Amino acid sequence: MPIRFSRSRRPPIKHGFVTRLASLGAISALAVAAAPSLDAMASPAVRISSQSEQILQTLLTVRDNASSAGRSELSDTVSQQFLDVPYGANTLIGSATEAEQLVVNLQEVDCFTYADYVEALKRSDDREEFIDNLTQVRYKNGVVDFQDRKHFFTDWSASAPAIATDITNSLSANSIQSTKNLNEKDSGGVYLPGLPVVPRTVSYIPSGSVDSSVIGRLQTGDYIGAYAEDGGLDVTHVGIFIDTADGPVLRNASSLSANNKVVDSSFLDYLSTVPGMVVLRPVR
Repeated sequence: MPIRFSRSRRPPIKHGFVTRLASLGAISALAVAAAPSLDAMASPAVRISSQSEQILQTLLTVRDNASSAGRSELSDTVSQQFLDVPYGANTLIGSATEAEQLVVNLQEVDCFTYADYVEALKRSDDREEFIDNLTQVRYKNGVVDFQDRKHFFTDWSASAPAIATDITNSLSANSIQSTKNLNEKDSGGVYLPGLPVVPRTVSYIPSGSVDSSVIGRLQTGDYIGAYAEDGGLDVTHVGIFIDTADGPVLRNASSLSANNKVVDSSFLDYLSTVPGMVVLRPVR
C-alpha cells in the first residue's frame, strides 16, 4: 500500500515546474523541520529531517521487496508509494548566492523532485546507495552545486552520463523539433539568475498527434514532460507514464487546487490541456 501523509497547509501553486525554476533559492518548510540525523550532520551536504529518514527506510524496504521486478513493474511499485504525498514547491536549497545542499525531503514533493526520488530509489538497495544515486540523478557529474544541478527536464538525456534517453522522435513521425535558449524568457530576462543560457533543440509530439499507436509505444516508467511554448523552458510539468488496467495515467505531483498532492491523472485528459509531450525513457 502507498505511504500516506497528512496534507500540506501550503496554498496550491499552479505550473509547479515553472515556479520551481523561478524561485529555487527559497528555503522551504524543510529548513525548519526536525533536526537533521547524525548522518546528515556528519555530511553537511545532505539535508534530511528525521521524518524523511524514517520514510526513506520504509521506501527502501518496499524497493528491496520488489528487487526481482522488471523495470516497468519496479517503477510502478516505487512511484505509487508517493500517492497522496503533499505537493510542496521550493524544497531545494541553493542559488547563485546561496550554497547548494543535497536536500532529501520525502514529506512533500514537486513534479521534478518526485521524479528525482523515484529514479534514485529504483537504483538503490540501501541508504548510502540512495544518497549516491540521488546525487547522480540531480547533479551533473554528481557535483552538488547550483551550477551543476540539472535544472531542466531534458538535462536528464543531454548530460553525460545520461539518466534517460530522449525517445520522443522515435514515437511519432509527427514529432517537431524546436530550437530553444533554455533559461532565457521570451518576455525578457532569465528564469535562473547566475546560470547561462543553454541552446538546445527540444523534440515534442503535439498533443493532437498522440494517438493509440503512440501510446502503444510508451512503457510504464517513461517520464513525460509537458512541452513548454516559452523558448526558455523545455517543459512546464513532469510526470510518470503508468499503464493501468483502467487505462494509461500520468502519475504526478500536481499543484492544482483540486489535488495538491501526488495523484494519477487520466493521461489523455492531461494531454488535452498542454501543447504536447516530451518523452524520456530511463536507462535503468
